[in-house]
Amino acid sequence: MKKLPRKWLIVISLLMGTFTMILNNSMLNPVLPRFMDIFEVNAVAVGWVITIFMVAMGVTMPLTGFLGDKFGKKKVYITGLCIFTAGSFLGSLSWDLEALIFFRGIQGVGGGLMMPLSMALIFEAFPRNERGMATGVWGIAAMLAPTVGPTAGGLIVEMASWHYLFLVNIPFGITAIFFAKIFLIDTKTNPNIRFDKWGFLFVTGGVGLLLFALGNISSYEHLQSPLNISYIISGIICLFIFIQIEKRVAYPLLDLSIFRISAYSLSMYITGLSSVGLFAGIFLIPLLVQNVYGYDAVMTGLIFLPTALMSGIFINLGGRLLDKGKAALVVTAGTTILAAGTIALAFLSLESALIWVFIWMAVRGIGMGLCSIPASTAGINSIPEAFVSRGSAMNSVFRQMSNALGIVFVSIYFEVRRSQVFANNSGSSESASLQAITESFAVLGTITLLSIPAANVLGKKAKQSQKERDKEEQKV
Repeated sequence: MKKLPRKWLIVISLLMGTFTMILNNSMLNPVLPRFMDIFEVNAVAVGWVITIFMVAMGVTMPLTGFLGDKFGKKKVYITGLCIFTAGSFLGSLSWDLEALIFFRGIQGVGGGLMMPLSMALIFEAFPRNERGMATGVWGIAAMLAPTVGPTAGGLIVEMASWHYLFLVNIPFGITAIFFAKIFLIDTKTNPNIRFDKWGFLFVTGGVGLLLFALGNISSYEHLQSPLNISYIISGIICLFIFIQIEKRVAYPLLDLSIFRISAYSLSMYITGLSSVGLFAGIFLIPLLVQNVYGYDAVMTGLIFLPTALMSGIFINLGGRLLDKGKAALVVTAGTTILAAGTIALAFLSLESALIWVFIWMAVRGIGMGLCSIPASTAGINSIPEAFVSRGSAMNSVFRQMSNALGIVFVSIYFEVRRSQVFANNSGSSESASLQAITESFAVLGTITLLSIPAANVLGKKAKQSQKERDKEEQKV
């Protein structure tokens, strides 16, 4: 380890913690039906295991910019990692569903502190012309964990007790804490910064209410629920008030002025788009493989492996090209490939060989690897160094909202269209499900296709912003 440069030991330390956190969350998805039997509850109750983590993480993320500047990014990141590890240990001791949900909330708070600061710490350690490669290596965790997590979770539950879904985090968490304490670098602090309490109150309410509503919507009936509609409206109102507050306070919790930098704004759009595509695929592919083609959960897990492999390879390649000033090429190519792979899945039929699902999922992995983390890096690279923590926090919040929105969109579309097709035709439930799934991929692919011009503009704006930053640094 000592032969590696310090900055790469920082990346490895952050990757260990981030991968453990994301993997644990994705491992629980296929196990929810088992929790229904274990705790003798319905699907709505057990859904809180996922929802509470998402909400707790989402409402904590906006704080990370302030906390990192006030107390130091290293200290806050390690605190988040300790909270997540402690929540994992407590989760393994859960005696009923309420206790499990509470401890999952603790995990979510820890994860909310970790995710934004991981990227911010990488940006502190690397010069601007090396950040693409660094975030590419770190981003493997963000892209790989959601795809292998369901398979790992299913295997753990089949071979051992559900408690090991949480216990497995503890050795990895302790190791990640040890690495972080040794290798992470202390960052500059600003003890004079003041806490934006009103901004925090309204952004917490806004993000929390929206994520809570999205987490509770998995059917068209849920979308029509007056309670969920009131949550969504209240969340939007809270965020509107938050924006007005941030325009007036001396030390805003999230400085929204960085959205005036077009490269950053476009990067948020591309990042959100790729997150929607990633999690929509995670929802749709198990339905396709198991409900339509009749394979088991093991085969579903294998389908995701090419996606994970290609994402890992090309996220690294994309980062290297980004460092060479080829942001336009990388992000545009990634968006184009992602669109092509997604649209190709829309042409599957009941007679299609499963190998085509493997191939097109691998193609989507290439596209996501090139357009997701590289787009985020290009955007954050374009903002002043003083705003990196807050820019990273907003990026993480937006990604979290996009994840939830993607799952809500495809779950409602799938349910509504499958019911319509099945009612209007005399075909099988498999053919109705297939049509709903392929139409979902067609919609997602078309949206991605229409976003290619935005990806190209992002690359050009990022290059222009980088030149301006270099000129400013030379003057200093």
